[in-house]
Amino acid sequence: MYDYPLDPSWSIDEITTVIALYNAVEKAYEGGIARHEFMNAYRAFTAIVDSQAMQKQLDRAFEKASSYSIYKVFKEAQKGVEWIQL
Repeated sequence: MYDYPLDPSWSIDEITTVIALYNAVEKAYEGGIARHEFMNAYRAFTAIVDSQAMQKQLDRAFEKASSYSIYKVFKEAQKGVEWIQL
């Protein structure tokens, strides 16, 4: 069990959206996820966290807490595969 890195200034809807991305990354590592499902969660995340620096900071914090990398899943999704499993 670990804590998700979240920004206390986010609204409940924004927190829900960011957690949805974290859940999508977890799925990629724990059995797999459809590319379109991950990309939908990723696009929603980037609409909230539009700063690349903040995206990288959250990725590092999430990877430190969970050992799962948003970046690695995103890079796999960019390959165009239909199913992502790390």
